[in-house]
Formats: sequence, structure tokens, C-alpha cells
Amino acid sequence: MSISEPAAGRGTFFGDPISIDERTTMIPVSRSGFRGRPVAIGAYTVTDGATTWTPAVDGGRVALIGVITGLVAAALGSAAVLWQPPWPRMTIEQGHRPGH
Repeated sequence: MSISEPAAGRGTFFGDPISIDERTTMIPVSRSGFRGRPVAIGAYTVTDGATTWTPAVDGGRVALIGVITGLVAAALGSAAVLWQPPWPRMTIEQGHRPGH
């Protein structure tokens, strides 16, 4: 795939059209990513004159967000257990009734 010309947005590029069959053509779309490397954002598919947009989903980024969310939740939960509040603990001892 060669990146040919800028699309409507800044840093967004259309690739060369790819003919799938006699009725279907796919046009890849990418944007400039980190250090100018191209990152796929999706593709336009033209079938019998009808155009559809199919976004590219980065599974690695979705997994990274899930892992970070889990780590933050675990850290907050551990901090809540380890650092107890400054007020006294309310405990009930066996054989001892409060107020007697």
C-alpha cells in the first residue's frame, strides 16, 4: 500500500484503491502517528456505488487500556485496605456484649 494524497483531515491519507472484485473497491485510510509513522484508521468500501466506512480497531491498545484499568483498581483497593482510617476500629469480641 502506498500512501498517496492527504485526505480531508490534517495528517490523514488515502491509500491506493484496491479492487476486490468487479463490484467492490476498498480504499485504505491512515494518519500520521508517533514519529510520522502511518497508523491505519480504517477503510472505505465501495460496493455497487454504496460507500461504507469500516474503522480499524487496535486490539493492542484496547488490551492495554484494560490492563491499566485493572492495575489502577488493584492499587486503589490495596491502598484502601493498607491505610486504615484514623478513627478507632469497631470490633466485637466473642463472649463480650457491648454496654455490659
